[in-house]
Amino acid sequence: MGAILGYARVSTSDQDVAGQTMRLTEAGAIKVFGDVRSGRTMERPGLEALLAYGREGDTLAVVRLDRLGRSLGELLTTVAMLKERGIALLSLEERIDTNSAAGELVFHVFGAIAHFERRLIAERTKDGIAAARAKGKHPGRRPLDADKIAAALSLVKAGLSPTAAAKQLGLGRSTVYREVNRAGIERYPAGARSLETAVGFASGELDA
Repeated sequence: MGAILGYARVSTSDQDVAGQTMRLTEAGAIKVFGDVRSGRTMERPGLEALLAYGREGDTLAVVRLDRLGRSLGELLTTVAMLKERGIALLSLEERIDTNSAAGELVFHVFGAIAHFERRLIAERTKDGIAAARAKGKHPGRRPLDADKIAAALSLVKAGLSPTAAAKQLGLGRSTVYREVNRAGIERYPAGARSLETAVGFASGELDA
């Protein structure tokens, strides 16, 4: 059984990490690393020190997920780094523990979101170039992206609501509900609430 290592972050020197440190210690952290940094900067000496100290089988604990980053992209980068090193993630407020089977599912959901975020960026870049070259608009609806629909169904199966899945992937809410009904998927399986909170970074729903 590995050690629990806590990570606390505040945005300004006027704030105190003591409250986070206390909660992390109560959760079993043997050592707490801290940073006083804005969520906008990528420099995290405290987090870097934790990663250097941690070993495979350890668990990184935070009070809530936005302590690891203010954006979904930054969170996904950190989660991927932890997984590569064999370090689990524990978030107290979202009740996510990747040492459990349900928590491991969160890693897979994060990975799926990261993949489709990259696809969306590539598509938007391609569309922008095409638009710059086009002389006029083309009538008619764009066909549904089968990969986006498949991703939305996977997120709903994992526990995300159709509304949140649609927002995450840039699809119409009615489209996702229609496809969910067509596929006969149960909309709100157990654990949906934690998963929906976890991916709330995509729409900026979690504050520092």
